[in-house]
Amino acid sequence: MAQPDRVEVLIVGAGPTGAIAASELIAAGFSVTCLEQGDWTHRAAFKGATKDWELSAQRDWHPNPNVRGRAADYPIDVTESDVNPLMYAGVGGATILYGAHWVRALPSDFRVRTLDGVADDWPLTYEDLQPFYEDIDQQMGTAGLGDDPTYPDGEAPPLPPLPIGKIGLRAAQGMDQLGWHWWPAPNAIASKAYRGREACVRRGTCQTGCPEGAKGSADLTHWPEAIRAGVRLITGARVAEITVNAQGLADGAVYIDRDGVRHHVAASTVIVAANGVGTPRLLLMSGRDSFDHGLANSSGLVGRRLMMHPYAAVNGVYEEDLESWLGPAGQSIVSHEFYETDLSRGFVRGAKWQVMPAGGPLGNRSGYGGHAEHGDADGEPDPLAAWGPSFHEAARRTFGRSFEWGIIAEDLPDEANRVVLSDSLVDSDGLPAPKIIYKTSENTRRLLDFHLARAREAHLAAGAIETYDTPLMRDCGWHLLGTTRMGDDPETSVVDQYGRSHDIANLYIYDGSTFVTSTGQNPTATIAALTLRAVRHLIAGRRDQEVAS
Repeated sequence: MAQPDRVEVLIVGAGPTGAIAASELIAAGFSVTCLEQGDWTHRAAFKGATKDWELSAQRDWHPNPNVRGRAADYPIDVTESDVNPLMYAGVGGATILYGAHWVRALPSDFRVRTLDGVADDWPLTYEDLQPFYEDIDQQMGTAGLGDDPTYPDGEAPPLPPLPIGKIGLRAAQGMDQLGWHWWPAPNAIASKAYRGREACVRRGTCQTGCPEGAKGSADLTHWPEAIRAGVRLITGARVAEITVNAQGLADGAVYIDRDGVRHHVAASTVIVAANGVGTPRLLLMSGRDSFDHGLANSSGLVGRRLMMHPYAAVNGVYEEDLESWLGPAGQSIVSHEFYETDLSRGFVRGAKWQVMPAGGPLGNRSGYGGHAEHGDADGEPDPLAAWGPSFHEAARRTFGRSFEWGIIAEDLPDEANRVVLSDSLVDSDGLPAPKIIYKTSENTRRLLDFHLARAREAHLAAGAIETYDTPLMRDCGWHLLGTTRMGDDPETSVVDQYGRSHDIANLYIYDGSTFVTSTGQNPTATIAALTLRAVRHLIAGRRDQEVAS
């Protein structure tokens, strides 16, 4: 097994948090190596500017790794899950395919035990994160409008907001009729040229990659400069195990290259940034000769409390042409009208809403495949009825004339929802695949029912002539959270508020798996702010950091 020279910091995963950590560490003078199981993605590979975009996107750029099935992907057993986890393996990670919705958690999100008597409070507050939110806004080139009344005071995004378009204007008119909150949406998408990135041209293909490079993905915002500064990034490197020395410190990782050859990278400190499924999978695969239940798992919580933000939507159809194929997608406007708890509704916590374009005819139909306008003899939806002549009729009636109010439901932690190692499914290197065990709760179902009804009201107030519900989208697990939760007590948490393992002093976790609760927001801005805060704390305390030697 190859034994390269020891590196000071080894990072597993080249997504946004791996990129942020690498950038900060190399600037502070550390030697840094990052292992990434995927590859670089050239901008020309994204088909958003081509005629076959919708067709190829459903095959080549599907966010579900079980559908995409690339060499870099690992399979996921979802036979016991209501929701499919979505992710992307490659430099930039999930930011390659995300919608770049760049919203902050709200102050109440960090205090749900105190405010609502459920779940747990975070060991930090919004005020602790605010300066890091503002810093990371600059790094990502966020576009938006300051002074959203649902945010505390603070700096506005560095770029002006993207156009809300006809769909945003129509939706806002409906919200005004009802007296409900709305605000131009913040997105990590350049509204004008910014730090080498081009301005958005509103293709609306953000979730299948940005051909212009306007979207803030970590392969553009961080990795080029980090590599120029000296970070060594190894692609095609699937990590099989975090190794631990006789003193109980992490001392590197074993990875498998595309030829099946195993290598060991020795390191003084290890950071895992492999998302809320990949991180617990790696910890559970590691240290099995020395630990009964995987690495950093004395609490027994590695893999547990998985949260994935169940997602529902209401599509409204309008008489006029709203040009609803135009981006960003991305989000146009957002609402926090029903974000906070009101016990009279029959559930706790709430949801963020966002207006999104309907896209082209094929993508719209595929994305909302659970909806069919025609039932079978028993009245059940018949997916086949949505194709053929019905497809053409629906396209003529709805193309350009519909948009979505999307609903991100706060997902409360439940230890029964978890990531485990499959006992029957393996990846292409023979490593056990993750298995997802996940069920939506009664609180979630009540929450979604309430919000679907309100979203229908919002459409009708805006003048919709038809509405269609998607009660729970199966391919909605974009946000993988909670499986190595942070906390002050080692018996009830895996890492501290700076991502350091309670069990292993030089092992850190920087990704959404450390979330205590899910919030009701798209989490990437919070994950990035947490990472920036954590890595700067690590750098500041470098003299006291215990390391492997």
